[in-house]
Amino acid sequence: MALVDIDLIMTKAASVEKCLNRIAYKSRVDLDTFLDDLDRQEIILFNIQMAIQNCIDIASHIISDEGLGIPGSTNDMFYLLEENGYLSRDLTEKMVKAVGFNNLMLHEHEKVEMDQVFTIARKNISDLNDYLKSIFSKIGWIKEV
Repeated sequence: MALVDIDLIMTKAASVEKCLNRIAYKSRVDLDTFLDDLDRQEIILFNIQMAIQNCIDIASHIISDEGLGIPGSTNDMFYLLEENGYLSRDLTEKMVKAVGFNNLMLHEHEKVEMDQVFTIARKNISDLNDYLKSIFSKIGWIKEV
């Protein structure tokens, strides 16, 4: 594990946590308030996108630094991490879904349903924190929530 660039992973993880905190703060409203507030929607969407991208970057750096293989796609990165003991099967599938949602936001944003974004912001975004905990656990760090 000595090959992993700890400073880079910590910087990316801090960025994920900053985004998660912003999402948590901005999603502390009811659904109707959220649906009527375009600024709130855009702030949450941006922070979801940035958090997921930083998780992807962490995966990429670990795979590269540790020589875990050459992924054929972004999803393959998470499967490589799973194969090498960084992620559970369940968490891998959650990250693959997060990547799919990120791709939808980036490439087909008109198909993004705001009630789904609200649910993600309120319930599913904690998967990214679980991802960080799993990565830190494998590397031998303690991640406090």
